[in-house]
Amino acid sequence: MAGRDELTSLRSPRVKAARRLAKRAFRHRERRFLAEGPQAVREALAAGAVGRSHGGETRPGGLAELFTTAEAESRHPELVTAAEQAGVPVSRVSGEVMAELAQTVTPQGLLAVCEFIDVPLGTALESRPRLVTVLAHVRDPGNAGTVLRTADAAGSESVVFTDASVDPYNGKCVRASAGSLFHLPVVVGPRFETLIADLKQAGLTVLAADGAGKRTLDEAIDDGLLAEPTAWVFGNEAWGLPDEILRHVDDVVRVPIYGRAESLNLATAAAVCLYASARAQRAS
Repeated sequence: MAGRDELTSLRSPRVKAARRLAKRAFRHRERRFLAEGPQAVREALAAGAVGRSHGGETRPGGLAELFTTAEAESRHPELVTAAEQAGVPVSRVSGEVMAELAQTVTPQGLLAVCEFIDVPLGTALESRPRLVTVLAHVRDPGNAGTVLRTADAAGSESVVFTDASVDPYNGKCVRASAGSLFHLPVVVGPRFETLIADLKQAGLTVLAADGAGKRTLDEAIDDGLLAEPTAWVFGNEAWGLPDEILRHVDDVVRVPIYGRAESLNLATAAAVCLYASARAQRAS
């Protein structure tokens, strides 16, 4: 069991190292990120703790370090105990230190340092998935995290963040995923030109969700298109998908608007499309 440290100074090297992970450059250099709150800590523990791996080697997605306030520890003793039993360094910090480490206005008192969990595209596709979610040019971390959570709920077997999309390890994205970041293979950084060829080679029909589509989602369902293995591509919140992407997909599908709303936001459109595919595939 790892020892317990008491950290009350913002100048502590461990506190400084964790604070740096709020910046993308440091996250990618260290291949570590921050996950706040009891739900995130619980899922990080379930994904595996670094200290639990054979020989002390790093495990992808492993919980590497845990910071907790005394109040949070009293509310969630089982999480702190589980981390300690897994050999994870646990530090009790003051409220002032937690406020500096956390990226939320009202911190919940638990903050985990985790190893990156992303996998190569080939690894995500080797099981021949039937439903894949692709985020292309998605810039808002809250939307991206919500789509990741939705993809997890709908049974998507992996989520791909292209090189033009937000960092999935952004704190807001991690929080919006509500733990789903740890549940399914996540691929980070492929160029769309390479990605689409690999998706098609894996037997997936590549569909773009875009308001400019000539085929409606209803038509895609009626035509049996969604019963096939599918990769859904979702684009930028404001301007959708660029023409260079739309030219290379197998079809462009729009969600029909029956009322007077101008459009659906990204996360809602993704939910409608992914659940339509999930239902069609299960029905087939």
